[in-house]
This record gives sequence, structure tokens and C-alpha cells, in this order.
Amino acid sequence: MKKADIAAKLKGKGTYIAIAACVVIIGGAGILAYNKAVKDIGESITTITPQTPQNNYSINSNGNSDTDKDNSEDKTILNTSLNIGEQLQAAVEVQPNFMPIANGTVINPFSNGDLVRSETLNVWKTHDGVDIAAPLGTEVKAMTKGVVTDIYDDAMWGNCIVIDHGNGITGYYCNLSKAMTVKEGDNVDAGDVISSVGDSADAEIAMESHLHFALKQNNEWIDPIEYIEPSAK
Repeated sequence: MKKADIAAKLKGKGTYIAIAACVVIIGGAGILAYNKAVKDIGESITTITPQTPQNNYSINSNGNSDTDKDNSEDKTILNTSLNIGEQLQAAVEVQPNFMPIANGTVINPFSNGDLVRSETLNVWKTHDGVDIAAPLGTEVKAMTKGVVTDIYDDAMWGNCIVIDHGNGITGYYCNLSKAMTVKEGDNVDAGDVISSVGDSADAEIAMESHLHFALKQNNEWIDPIEYIEPSAK
């Protein structure tokens, strides 16, 4: 083939060769750009610095953190709650119910509304308490804790002391001597001496010396002996 023909053919294909060359160049540039982007991303990942967790508290003027303050307040509330709980527990503790006369013998029981004959008055009537035999001057003790609400001299029952024992329970200690060791408004505990056995109750003067002891619960007479704890002395 002649040189002129070869040149003509090459000239005719020159456009295609130029296009192919551009494609190669563009493709190479794309690969280079891609490789550079991957490299940049890799460097960015390896240079990321882990973030330090932010503490949700600040330091106040006293140098203590708010978190410390909150913990302190929580502990204070807890301790206060425990103290209140202990106080409530102490308040509801019930002392034993003592027999007002130590080792006393009941000589006239509670009649529970039934009529019984009165030895002194010679009539049939209810006996709303119990008579506990004891020599004159024997100490009379508070059945359990309470507050002295009344001290008086009754025409029938003699010298009397009334104690509010709480929970709707009221104690009546009658036929006492004039020697009182408590006064109205005094707080008493179980077993505290409040007076001594006397002979002041005209309604039962024919009987041997004794304490007339009666209990009301919510204004209803109840049997005191059933309320006494046998083991309490």
C-alpha cells in the first residue's frame, strides 16, 4: 500500500483514536481521583479522636459538684424517712398490761351486764369492774401507759383516778386512799405507782379491803381481767 493511502486511512481514523485516547485519560484520572478519595477517608477515620463523655454536673462555688449535692440530699431524705419510721414504730409500741395489784386475787368479777347481788347495798345491780383483794396501803399501779385525765372523790366509789390508756381504753381505779402519787395531766407507764388501796368506796365498804378496777373501751364496759397479760408483773 502506498504511503498516501496509509496516511489517508490514518487520517480517517484519527478522530476515533483521539476519542479513545480521551477515554483512557479520563478513566485514568477517575481512578486517581477515586484512589485519592479513599485515601482521604481512611486518613480521616484513623485521625478521629474519641469524644470524652460529658459529665452532667457542674462545680459550685464551694468546690462541690452538683451531683455530690444531689446525693447528699437523697441521703438526707432517706435518713429523715428512717427517723420518722423509727419514731412511728416507737409510738405504736404497746406496753404490757399489768395487774394493778401485784399478785392480786379477784374476789368479785366483772358481771358483763348481768345483775348480781351487792353485799353492801343488798340490791341486785351490775358489777362493771373487778374487785382485787389487797391489804390497806398496798400499792396500786397503772395497768399500762397513759395520761391521768381525772382525780376525784366519788360518793359511791371513793377516791378515784381515771387514766386514758389510748386506743379508746379508759381505766378507772377506785376505792383508793387519799395518798395520790400522780396529778391530772401526768403521763404514766405500765407499772407506775399511782396510789394505794383504801377504804373510801361506800358502795363496797362491807367487803374486805380491795381495789375496784374498771375499764371502758369506746365508752363500753369491758372485763379488765381479759385485758390483762397474765405474764406481766
